[in-house]
Amino acid sequence: MRLLVCGGAGFIGSTFARQRLREHGDEISVLDKLTYAGREENFHDIVDDPRFRFMRGAIEDRGAVAKALDASEPEAIVNFAAETHVDRSIANPDAFVRTHALGSYVLLEAARERDLRYLQVSTDEVYGSIAQGTFTEQSPLAPSSPYSATKAGADLLVQSYFHTYGLQTLICRGSNNYGPYQYPEKLIPLMILNAIHGDTLPVYGDGMQVRNWIHATDFAAAIGHVLEHGAPGELYNAGGPDEQDNISVVRRIIELTGASQSQIEHVTDRPGHDLRYSLSSEKVRALGWSPQVRFGDGLAATVAWYRENGWWWEPVRSGEYRAYYAKQYGRSLET
Repeated sequence: MRLLVCGGAGFIGSTFARQRLREHGDEISVLDKLTYAGREENFHDIVDDPRFRFMRGAIEDRGAVAKALDASEPEAIVNFAAETHVDRSIANPDAFVRTHALGSYVLLEAARERDLRYLQVSTDEVYGSIAQGTFTEQSPLAPSSPYSATKAGADLLVQSYFHTYGLQTLICRGSNNYGPYQYPEKLIPLMILNAIHGDTLPVYGDGMQVRNWIHATDFAAAIGHVLEHGAPGELYNAGGPDEQDNISVVRRIIELTGASQSQIEHVTDRPGHDLRYSLSSEKVRALGWSPQVRFGDGLAATVAWYRENGWWWEPVRSGEYRAYYAKQYGRSLET
């Protein structure tokens, strides 16, 4: 297929672009405005492929979207473009409203004008927290942060374009992703890099928040599978094969890096922090997808990747991220 991948310079978007290019032979055009977490380094290994094109621009910019569509002539739009970090949404929600609401609207209008298939990449956080059991596609939306609320709003807008205009829309909601190229504000890369450098490991509250972990390559495969085989107007949950509480993840990272348990520092919990996420993937499994990477294996491989790829994260830890970290956790990175 010819695909316009919006937000393709981000963690999951670049994983998807790489996978579709190498494993499926798709023509990939990426549109990304390159925020702090969207980096051209994320597709360094495919940028010279003649089937790959990068264009810089924001999805809320109608002109940039039209130009990208004219240049790429895609058969489908896959929208990864999003502000993704809950902590940043609490401190600065306006960026989340702009990207998720206005940006999704601009893309949907462009897809409607050209009669394109449209897939929205979403998150399990739109359902809120669940103490027992798992969320299904029929579970009510109960977002608890500006991040998840604006993602839920975008999902509803996407569904409305199917019901109102007959646009071929799809939504794929994933659980917590991890793997190479993830910006170090997120739990796993944050803990890996801090552990390696001897910095403290800031854990929110008691660390007993439970997450359903999925490797980014598995989620990318689910998105591609839904794009190819999903029914228009439907949404599909793609959860990982394993659940782990945050403190157990941190302790395992300590073991894998040779760090010390004494580096753990419990910090004030995030406002409105959801206790547990869990997704049922029965609907997408019925289409023929299943996750391939168990969390234990994927975490060990992820730690190894960060150890071996300092060229990727060293510019991050020496830049704006250090100021963000100091503001967020009340202390500076020591190294």
